[in-house]
Amino acid sequence: MDLNEKAKEIIQNLRPYINQDGGDIEFVEVKNNIVYVRLAGACIGCGFIDSTIKDGVEQIVKEELKEIEAVEVIM
Repeated sequence: MDLNEKAKEIIQNLRPYINQDGGDIEFVEVKNNIVYVRLAGACIGCGFIDSTIKDGVEQIVKEELKEIEAVEVIM
């Protein structure tokens, strides 16, 4: 399994937690050791999204994939 597939699987596994609050997260790509994701639903405009991404999603992804440096949101 390559890095894109691994990152996509991790993001897919996190989706149910994001969905609980009416939001959604979608894997886009891994480029230069950064995972890019797209947000939808209640995540758009949510005041907690920075903390959700940096303190939640990014930490989990970096724990699972040591080569990943960050998770960034794209529109």
